[in-house]
Amino acid sequence: MVDFALVGGLVTVLFVAVLQLTLVLHVRNTLVDSAAEGARYGALSGHDPADGAERSRLLITQSLSAAYARGVSAQRTRLDGLDVVRIEVQAPLPLVGLIGPAGTLTVRGHALAEAP
Repeated sequence: MVDFALVGGLVTVLFVAVLQLTLVLHVRNTLVDSAAEGARYGALSGHDPADGAERSRLLITQSLSAAYARGVSAQRTRLDGLDVVRIEVQAPLPLVGLIGPAGTLTVRGHALAEAP
């Protein structure tokens, strides 16, 4: 009986830790994909970086929550001598489910800007 309680507690803690890691990786991958897609959209001819930021916000809101889409910024910059659009997303780190203590996760997406 005691062995079952000790092993059961350990297995439960291990399961919750793996579940938490899975959730954090899902949120991170979703933010990276949304930032990259927004950068590609903002880099198209006829669009500006603000369009890309709005696209990223829309994708994040549809996939996760509006709370994760608050820290989206966009700018046109030079990277290795090339004009690129950079989308940066700062979002809360989900430590206990999708709610939890404050922590920040920062991801960036880049795309080569098209010339008009």
